[in-house]
Amino acid sequence: MPVTTLDPKTALVVVDLQKGVVGMPAAHPVDQVVKNSAALADAFRAHGLPVVIVTVDGVAPGRTDQNRPAVEFPAEWLELVPELNRQPGDHAVTKRTWGAFTGTDLDAHLKGEGVTQVVVVGVATSAGVESTARHAHELGYHVTLAVDAMTDMSREAHDHSVAQIFPKIGETGTTEEIIDLVTSGNGRS
Repeated sequence: MPVTTLDPKTALVVVDLQKGVVGMPAAHPVDQVVKNSAALADAFRAHGLPVVIVTVDGVAPGRTDQNRPAVEFPAEWLELVPELNRQPGDHAVTKRTWGAFTGTDLDAHLKGEGVTQVVVVGVATSAGVESTARHAHELGYHVTLAVDAMTDMSREAHDHSVAQIFPKIGETGTTEEIIDLVTSGNGRS
């Protein structure tokens, strides 16, 4: 479903735009994904809307991980891309699962801010972005996804999420369409 409106209190959730993740091969040019995500963050901040910066630092334990050696990421792998221009008012979330809600304070933070809608962007479309968006939907948030501010390691996985999953859990739009709604105050008081 195409993006139509934003709630008065909508937050931007930026998933895993850190040096190690954006340095991996991707289906779409990562520099454009980062540029679009940074533009959204700037627009949200300029209009007093919350920005959440999510990073991944580890993996959840589970049967599928049992044959993998424990991973300790180098410090530079964990660093945010500088284009995001993280601000003191941004809320930081460190996750150890695909989604940004499990085992973090994200839901409590958003509810404390009165947030009713999230715009989700980042990498990877079919993992961190989709998991975060699904969980947000299950928690009752309105979900919007900026499809040109995300990518995946696989074009097929990205396309599947965008075409098959996202229409079932939220609205989709471009960075420009979402920024237009932010700057016009569409749906916001």
